[in-house]
Amino acid sequence: MSVTLSQRLEILRQKPDMLGKSLRGIEKEGLRVNSEGRLSTRAHPKSLGSALTHPRITTDYSEALLELISGTHTRIDDLLAEMAELQTVIACSLNDEMMWNHSMPAHLPAEIDIPIAWYGTSNTGMLKHVYRRGLAERYGKTMQCIAGLHYNFSFDEQFWQIIDVPGISAQDKRSAGYMALIRNFTRYSWLLMYLFGASPAVSKDFLRGRDKGLDQLDADTLFLPYATSLRMSDLGYQNKAQATLKPCYNDLNSFLLSMHKAVTTPWPPYNEIGTHRNGEWIQLNTNVLQIENEFYSSIRPKRATGPCERPITALADRGIQYVEIRCLDIDYKEATGISSDTAHFVDAFILFCATQDSPYFGDDGFCAESADNFAKTVKYGRQPGLILKRDGADISLKDWANHLLSQIGECANLFGDCLADPSYVKAISSQQQKVADPESTPSAQLLSSLQQKEMSFHDFVVDLSKQQAAVLQAKGLTFEQGKQADAQAMESILTQERIENADSETFDDYVKQFHEALKAPTFA
Repeated sequence: MSVTLSQRLEILRQKPDMLGKSLRGIEKEGLRVNSEGRLSTRAHPKSLGSALTHPRITTDYSEALLELISGTHTRIDDLLAEMAELQTVIACSLNDEMMWNHSMPAHLPAEIDIPIAWYGTSNTGMLKHVYRRGLAERYGKTMQCIAGLHYNFSFDEQFWQIIDVPGISAQDKRSAGYMALIRNFTRYSWLLMYLFGASPAVSKDFLRGRDKGLDQLDADTLFLPYATSLRMSDLGYQNKAQATLKPCYNDLNSFLLSMHKAVTTPWPPYNEIGTHRNGEWIQLNTNVLQIENEFYSSIRPKRATGPCERPITALADRGIQYVEIRCLDIDYKEATGISSDTAHFVDAFILFCATQDSPYFGDDGFCAESADNFAKTVKYGRQPGLILKRDGADISLKDWANHLLSQIGECANLFGDCLADPSYVKAISSQQQKVADPESTPSAQLLSSLQQKEMSFHDFVVDLSKQQAAVLQAKGLTFEQGKQADAQAMESILTQERIENADSETFDDYVKQFHEALKAPTFA
C-alpha cells in the first residue's frame, strides 16, 4: 500500500462508526419484453403508476425501458432486499410480459417503431420526452435500448475531514475528495470491467447489419472471444460530438466549466437537424449536449437538484453530494441485476479510490492512458497475457489486478470490521479467483453457457428472464408490500395529474426558462 492509503485507513479504523454512515443506492434498467423476448410496444403499465412521478419505478429512454430506483441504505443487505421487492412488484404486475435481465437488448422492432418514453402532457413531462427525441436524432433509438446498473455512493460529511482532504471549507474538502475519487476511479475502472463485465455477446439483430468486426457464434449471436463488456465498448453510446469531450477531472470548477461549454456550444450536424420538424420539437437545442445528463461517462459527480435547477448550478453552489457509477453491466444471474459479492466489492473499491493517493492528470485534466486501458479491457480483457499501461510502462492485466486487489482487500477488511459484515472479505476472495482463472468471470461463463447449451444469446436470456420472473411471482408480495405498491402507484398518477393541471405557460416558454436557468459557473 502507499503511505497515504495505509495512513488514511488507520485513521478511519480509529473512527469505526464513520463508514457505517455511508449511503448507497441502485438504479437498474431493463426492457419490457413479451414471452418471445421481443420489445414491448405497449404503454407503461398503469399498475406501475406514473413514470413521471413514481419515486421508485420509472422509464429511461424507451417507453419499454423500465428503471427501478432504490432508496439509500447504510447496509448492502437492506439495499438488495429493496431491489428484490421492486423486482417482485414488476414481475407480479406485467402479466404476459417480463423484464429482460441483460444489458444488451432483446430483439427490437424497426428503428422507427421503438417507442420513446412518454411522461404526459405537462411541461415537465414534455421536456423529458423531447430530450429523448433528441437522443434518437443524435444516437439512434437502437443504441438507447442498452441497459445498465448504476451504483450511487456517498460518504458521511465528516469522512473528508477525518482523512484530511485539502480545502478551506467543508464543502471544498468534500468536492475535492470526490474529484480525487473520480480520478482514481478513471485510472482503475478497467478492473471492474474485467471482474463484472457480462456482455461479451449480442444478438445480430441489434447491430442492424453492422458487424463491427465481431465473430459469429451462431446465426443470431455475435461476440468477441475475450470481451468482457461490449456494452461499454464502441458498440455503445458513441458519436463524434461526444468523442470531442475530454472533461477535466482535476477539480470540480474545471469539470463544470467543461460541461457548461458542452451544453452551450452548437454542434454543426445538430444545427442541420434543427430543434423542430413539421412544427414539433425534436431536440431541446443543437449544442454538443442538450443537457448535462447526456454526457455518457463511467462515473459522474452528482448533487440533488431543486425545481428547475440545472445540475451544473447545483454542483457549483453546493458541491458534490455523491458519485454515480455507471459502467456496471447487469448481472444476468441475479434478478436484482447485482450480486452481494459485487456490491460489497464496489463499496471497497470506492473506499480505495477515495483513500489512495490521486495525482492530478495532465494539463487537460484527462487521462488518455486510462481511457485506452478501459477500451482494451472491455474488448480483450480475458486475452492471455494482455498488457496495459501504468504510468507509461507496460504491465500485465493479471499482475496489476492482483496488486490492486491486495490494496482493495485492506479497504474491504476495514469495511467488514466497521460494519461487522464478513461479506466484504468474501467478496475479495471471489474476485481473486476471477483473476487466477479468467474462465470464472461472468463474461466467460456467459459464452460457455451459450456454447454448452447450444443456444443463441437471445434465447438464453429469454429462458433466464422467464425463470427469474417465475421465481419472483411464486414468492409474491406480502399483503403490506402489495398495499404499499398500489398506494405508491395511485399517488404517482394523482401527482402527475396535479402537475398537468397546474401548468400555466406554453411549452415553448418553459423550454426557454429551462435554458435560461443554466448559469455559467462562477468561482471565488
